[in-house]
Amino acid sequence: MSRLPIRLKLTAAFATAMVLVLAAVGAFAYVKLKENLDDAINSALRARADAVAALVRDAGRLPPRDAAALDEPEESFAQALTRNGRPLGALGDITGPSLTRAEARRVSSGTVLLSDRQVPGIGEEVRVVARRVGPGRGGDVIAVGQALGDRNETLSALVGAFAVGGAVGVVVASLLGYGLATAGFRPVEAMRRRAARVSMHGAAEQLPVPAAHDEIRRLGDTLNDMLARLRRSFERERQFVADAGHELRTPIAVIKTELEGALRTGDYGPEVAGALLAAVEEADHLAQLAEDLLLLARAAEGHIELRLEHLDAAQVAEGVRTRFTDRAAQRGRAIRVDVPAALGVEADTMRLRQALGNLVDNALRHGQGDIDVRARAQDGGVAFEVADEGEGFEAGLGDRAFERFVRGDRARTRSGTGLGLAIVRAVADAHGGRATVGEGPGATVRLWLPARPPTDHRDAAGPPSGAFQVRLS
Repeated sequence: MSRLPIRLKLTAAFATAMVLVLAAVGAFAYVKLKENLDDAINSALRARADAVAALVRDAGRLPPRDAAALDEPEESFAQALTRNGRPLGALGDITGPSLTRAEARRVSSGTVLLSDRQVPGIGEEVRVVARRVGPGRGGDVIAVGQALGDRNETLSALVGAFAVGGAVGVVVASLLGYGLATAGFRPVEAMRRRAARVSMHGAAEQLPVPAAHDEIRRLGDTLNDMLARLRRSFERERQFVADAGHELRTPIAVIKTELEGALRTGDYGPEVAGALLAAVEEADHLAQLAEDLLLLARAAEGHIELRLEHLDAAQVAEGVRTRFTDRAAQRGRAIRVDVPAALGVEADTMRLRQALGNLVDNALRHGQGDIDVRARAQDGGVAFEVADEGEGFEAGLGDRAFERFVRGDRARTRSGTGLGLAIVRAVADAHGGRATVGEGPGATVRLWLPARPPTDHRDAAGPPSGAFQVRLS
């Protein structure tokens, strides 16, 4: 029951309530009708008993045939008995005594007997009323009876009518209840559909609320207030990231320039040289982080400005290799490039190099062995592949690796910010491409860029999965 939709729950509750109400009404009607029928039968039997007693007093015996004594001889009877229960005469189909000896004696002493029973000669249950004939005690008694078949048939018909009519009524009421529940939840469904389209980007949207000031209206107002608070919080976060990225670029550039100038002087020992090299490398990391923050801030606004130009894939890959050659050599690793000649792609040079640089940087930080940078034409676009010989992505990480600040347990013990793959996906989306995690002995990330991005990549169809591959650890 707990897994049923709320409309079905309401319909089931409504149907259950209808069944209980109809059962209560049916029981009340049955009891009242039974009481009325019993009162009518009892009144008729008492009147008939008085009439038969008067006939017996006047004639001294029960006439063998008297039309006034019985309405329907096949369903009623009249019988005269002694105080010991011996029949003296009868009208109708009765063939034996209708009272026992004890009952006849009790009636002869002044007690009126009223009971339902079976009597000889009558094929169904009858109601019997008995009284003494005269005012004296110990005299003869008379008994009159009426078959209860018509009364029982009437009650059975009432039960059948309530059973059939009630079932039909419950079905009809359930359908109406389901329709009313559906209509009642239509504003909620409208809010749900709008909520599925609400985004933190673009113009602020609110959930539609009904005109009536009811619970659903209050729910919609509360959710709209919550969306407004979330939107303000998102804007503050986005602005903070953008401001932080802008503010970090200049001091980081100054620090890196000063460190490189100190390295060029050569006026230091080997330990100082190592410290300066480490500081320059960390300055590079900070500069990359500032660029990543700026790119994510622009992506959060719903757009990234691209300066599209025709690029040689081999030159882009070679530029990335040159950028990281020294770092790779310091770790005893090599970066190999395998890109066919004349393979071109239309893309933003800085963004593409930034994405590929993040992938190679991740391979250097978290992978092992040599790194391969490859590119090939595929599905109307260009597919690059950066592969290392590491352990690959951790189980369950999958596409979550592209979310901001998501890092595996192994990566938490190493340097990094968890923004590298988020930048890769943002760049791919900006070009109308796609980045996905693939399979392989190392980590695999697929990123596909079309040869010519659409004017508005957000309206373009997504690329086929598995096109652009990046394998990282």
